[in-house]
Amino acid sequence: MPSPVIRIASVGTALPGDPVDNAALIRGFRLPAVWEQWIDVFVGTRSRHFCVDLETGSVRQSLADLGTAAGRKALDAAGVDGGDIDLVVMASATPDTLMPATVNIVADRLGIDGVPTYQLQSGCTGALQALDVACQMLTTGRHRTALVIGGDTCAKHLDLAMDLAGMSPNMQVNIMLFGDGSGAAVLTTEPRPQAPVLRRVFTRLQGRGREPGQTVRWYGTADRGDPGEPVSEDFKAIEASAPGMAAEALQDLLDDLDWKKEELDYILPPQLSGKMTRRVLDHLAVPGAEEISRVEEIGNTVNAIPFFQLEQILPDMVPGERAIGISVEASKWIKAGYAVELPVGGAEER
Repeated sequence: MPSPVIRIASVGTALPGDPVDNAALIRGFRLPAVWEQWIDVFVGTRSRHFCVDLETGSVRQSLADLGTAAGRKALDAAGVDGGDIDLVVMASATPDTLMPATVNIVADRLGIDGVPTYQLQSGCTGALQALDVACQMLTTGRHRTALVIGGDTCAKHLDLAMDLAGMSPNMQVNIMLFGDGSGAAVLTTEPRPQAPVLRRVFTRLQGRGREPGQTVRWYGTADRGDPGEPVSEDFKAIEASAPGMAAEALQDLLDDLDWKKEELDYILPPQLSGKMTRRVLDHLAVPGAEEISRVEEIGNTVNAIPFFQLEQILPDMVPGERAIGISVEASKWIKAGYAVELPVGGAEER
């Protein structure tokens, strides 16, 4: 018996507050004005959104707030409500609390109950891991409609009083890269002839024997006095490894689906920073595909990024068009990817 076809019924996203440009960012951390130019030239990210007010340090929104907003948009766009969802999977590197799981707070607010809920703790590939888990459960036939959520609120871990200028570059670069946000998608095996089909999702650990490229420490009351930096990123290792890992992920998908680069209409690359995204795209070398990047204006929103990319392309896809999205996680080196196609004339068989 063939596996059910999984369609993307809708996508929704949410960002907190107004954009924080580079000038506002350096003011918030009392950095020299020259840093604004440095961010523009070497990072390539122009703005991002934070749940934290840089003037007061107050937290204005939680991950649950953003996840609920994105989930509500996705449900409304799909024409369903909480009672129609029979599976929820959420990915985040920065949940609001250890317990209760943020996914369950979001589900409650959206009127979802009596269904399996899962929360995955992961970095930039977490959204694709969540899609993978949802797809595997949908293909069993026991579930029909899933809500998949990805999001992060990194800014809540920042101390605006810290001496950022005196910290290592591995710490400094994290302040420039990341932004807060959330995204959600409704996946369904129900007939929706006009909805794009999610052809493949895969994630693969590639970190055996390799040092982590990024470490985010989880501080509790007992270790708040630890002098170690809370976040560290080996951006040189990421620059060296990310383009090749992204190219491998792209080729894996093309080989698995028997697609060719020339047949791609959209390429959705990893979104570390504006400059790094450009480097990855050059390495992927898919000249005929439209490049979908959001990182320059919203920053690296970690597990939300794929949903912002999908939100941009889905309304414009026409029958026969194909898209591939790629994600690379440096924490312990994971490559991931997914493929989307809007079939011609309802030909949806896998």
